[in-house]
Amino acid sequence: MIGDMIAKARKEKGMTKTELAKLTDINIGHLTHIEKGERNPSHKALKNICKALNIPYQQLMYTYDKSINEEQESYDVVKHISYNKMIAVDSICDFIDCPADVPSSAIALRMMDDSMDATFPLASYVYVEFNTPLNSKDYGLFSYNGDIIIRKFITKKGKITLKADNESYSDIQVSDKDIFYIIGKILKK
Repeated sequence: MIGDMIAKARKEKGMTKTELAKLTDINIGHLTHIEKGERNPSHKALKNICKALNIPYQQLMYTYDKSINEEQESYDVVKHISYNKMIAVDSICDFIDCPADVPSSAIALRMMDDSMDATFPLASYVYVEFNTPLNSKDYGLFSYNGDIIIRKFITKKGKITLKADNESYSDIQVSDKDIFYIIGKILKK
């Protein structure tokens, strides 16, 4: 997945592989293998690539050991993972232990609404693994048209639906006109 993200960032920056190879001192053949997912860059190479593309290193690191399966390809997951955005936190309310059964979580968020009450009760914590591709029926943290929400992720025939547990919240059908990013996967304890 990291190669897909590098290719996405390079193309969005309007840079050719040749230009990126020159800026990073990485052989163009090796860079091609990285972008195709046939090889992972070393951490040093990834830092150089990020510097040349003027993008943050850590956001791509979250995708380092992730792979994309057929279902995730069907909804074009790379389109919905950000390489240059990060979650902004307005306040920190606590410092809690990371449970051993969710070791890849990066942050714990307190549920501030009852949208997912059947699965994640109001005021409980959910554990988020950033920039993780989702499969249908996974729970995720999303940016949807400027709102940060937690929902059940449903895909069918390449279409994405975000579903709340609480029936008073409407299902969200994600369209190409929406600004939609998968921030991360909610890890269930």
